[in-house]
Amino acid sequence: MAYCMRVLHRQVSAFDWGKASSLVFNEIQARCFHVSPLAAAAARVAMSRFDTDPLPYEKLNQTLQIIKKRLNRPLTLSEKVLYSHIDQPDTQEIERGVSYLRLRPDRVAMQDATAQMAMLQFISSGLPRVAVPSTIHCDHLIEAQVGGVKDLARAKDINKEVYNFLASAGNKYGVGFWKPGSGIIHQIILENYAFPGLLMIGTDSHTPNGGGLGGLCIGVGGADAVDVMADIPWELKCPKVIGVKLTGKMSGWTSPKDIILKVADILTVKGGTGAIVEYHGPGCNSVSCTGMATICNMGAEIGATTSLFPFNSRMSDYLTATKRGEIASLAEKYQDALLTPDNGAQYDQVIEINLDTLEPHINGPFTPDLANPISKLKENAKKAGWPLDIRVGLIGSCTNSSYEDMGRCANIAKEAMKHGVKSKIPFNVTPGSEQIRATIERDGISQVLTEFGGTVLANACGPCIGQWDRKDVKKGEKNTIVTSYNRNFTGRNDANPATHCFVTSPELVTALSIAGTLEFNPLADELQGADGKKFKLTPPFGDELPSKGFDPGQDTYVAPVKDGGNLSVDVDPKSQRLQLLEPFDKWDGKDLEDLTVLIKVKGKCTTDHISAAGPWLKYRGHLDNISNNMFIGAVNAENGEMNKIKNQVTGEWGAVPDVARFYKSKGIRWVAVGDDNYGEGSSREHAALEPRHLGGRAIIVKSFARIHETNLKKQGVLPLTFANPSDYDKVQPTDKISLKGLKNLAPGKPVECVIKHADGSSDKILLNHSLNELQIEWFKAGSALNRMRELAKGK
Repeated sequence: MAYCMRVLHRQVSAFDWGKASSLVFNEIQARCFHVSPLAAAAARVAMSRFDTDPLPYEKLNQTLQIIKKRLNRPLTLSEKVLYSHIDQPDTQEIERGVSYLRLRPDRVAMQDATAQMAMLQFISSGLPRVAVPSTIHCDHLIEAQVGGVKDLARAKDINKEVYNFLASAGNKYGVGFWKPGSGIIHQIILENYAFPGLLMIGTDSHTPNGGGLGGLCIGVGGADAVDVMADIPWELKCPKVIGVKLTGKMSGWTSPKDIILKVADILTVKGGTGAIVEYHGPGCNSVSCTGMATICNMGAEIGATTSLFPFNSRMSDYLTATKRGEIASLAEKYQDALLTPDNGAQYDQVIEINLDTLEPHINGPFTPDLANPISKLKENAKKAGWPLDIRVGLIGSCTNSSYEDMGRCANIAKEAMKHGVKSKIPFNVTPGSEQIRATIERDGISQVLTEFGGTVLANACGPCIGQWDRKDVKKGEKNTIVTSYNRNFTGRNDANPATHCFVTSPELVTALSIAGTLEFNPLADELQGADGKKFKLTPPFGDELPSKGFDPGQDTYVAPVKDGGNLSVDVDPKSQRLQLLEPFDKWDGKDLEDLTVLIKVKGKCTTDHISAAGPWLKYRGHLDNISNNMFIGAVNAENGEMNKIKNQVTGEWGAVPDVARFYKSKGIRWVAVGDDNYGEGSSREHAALEPRHLGGRAIIVKSFARIHETNLKKQGVLPLTFANPSDYDKVQPTDKISLKGLKNLAPGKPVECVIKHADGSSDKILLNHSLNELQIEWFKAGSALNRMRELAKGK
């Protein structure tokens, strides 16, 4: 088979496929009669226009057949895609929620903030080149100030050192590089790399955006990316599958965003943990491809491993519009086998949403699962005492920046301006990519939004991740903003803990910006035109895809050289932005005795609270510098304050990083204690690296979010959960924590914990963990990267 495929490749390479006779091709194929036409077609369609690797459909189908024979049951779509990427399909255990799968992803994607640490780890591994197609996307380090052009120029100047490092590292190690201004990683992936049946990992929590094109795209930490780039099977606990059945059809003001806002209402911020959310049912066909991407993107807010939709005509249309018609045609041929759930497939939980009756939602403030149907928003806001006046409206981001999104917002803006009214408040527009920016500019959409009062920002994350130089409010000033973003934790967008951020559809953001108040419901209420007459906004409309095709705009992609062996990547030892990594210390084989409690965290503790973004993004490549933000946003249970803890040696109060550094200087190892769903939110592995760097050995909580728990394991930190959640209350700031029996640490075996109190008494409790045998080796070696080095040396 392999020989025949090589012959076939050599023969067909000489043909112009636009002119070659199918008879000639069939003759060639007949020489290797056991190569099916379908397999031959798959072998000649590349995964993207930037890759030479072919679409893996035939290989995936072969693996899937092995799995289906073993399991002998109908499979869900997510199971088909996931299990078809299993490394050893003949022998691996497969049990939802129990077994660990070793997988072979098709590609890796990294955004610039996380790529720094990922590439630094890859460099320290000593490997010469990445083993799978990989890309770096410069989208996180561009701060929104005055407008796209000036903000981009400023970012290129300020971040020159980091961009040069990423570009040179990508060139040397074979990683494609998307320059600053290209767009947001997830939009670039959707436009260029995502395809039905793809398995991709990305170093950003909103990587699931690619599920809008029928792929399993999963957010991870940089250490996981290093594994895949190093050709090591990637490990994932076999997810459960939550089915969301969509019936009916969207209409009026209801948008794809409302589907995920409703799912967040039902499942809450942790309801999807350990599961893939799989959408199915006839209602899927009423959602555009980019709308499906919006829904999958925000699945990160319910803790889901990822989300996806079955392949359909809307995906095919999008692939064709983005010049990937060959992929669409081939996907159609594998649709039943690979890209559709089997009849009778069983879900662990099923939610049904009728799109005919789904009401537009506005979720928030402070958490993305606090749902407010638009008809209840005014009442809820008044009852809760939320500021009614809206100060800023923001549309775009990776969640809602498609051509369709922008067109529907422009449709609303046009209607308002016909009546002589514009946005009452500052209105910021973030195009998701250079292609979107160029296309909406060509088609007059940008002009409409600008005339409406909008400021078009750079093709980057901007205010969505806290990269916003906001001037209209002071820190601590209570105010309301509405966004089409995905995440609205306290201080997320502007570092102001008093900002009440609501997430909704871009259409509702636009309508609310005209009224300037949470009391407005565009479905029921009227506005007053410049002539004093009342008018009601009509439901918005926008073309799903541009009739003139997409304008690619400026070419912002840089392909790596074929052989970077002679190239170098320099990091200035004096740099304040970049720092080569030193290996963490290895476990000494003894129990962890008398660990000091650095901080007992109260309430929600996201990765933003553990490792803040915003101005700290510039230190993402310098572990020691960024560690100065460790836990500064977490609430100390002892005093209810942020970034103020007691030094248990001196008795003095100080900032969390300062106290941790004091402990480290004295050789005092420590533990942090947390609440429920600890580490939810962004995938940033710095929230695990920083505690390890400053002397933390274990994190003990009621429950973990998936990505953060894995990140802690990768860095050699023990992630432990209270067997009895009420034992959280037994831990006091002055206690000493001992973890016993670590020599016998084993999968499924609880860790014995002794809590020694200041009065001489003690409590013995049990702590659970989800470490498997491989992950226990990471702990013993000091980190997964240390273990990789040991294996490379044959130890």
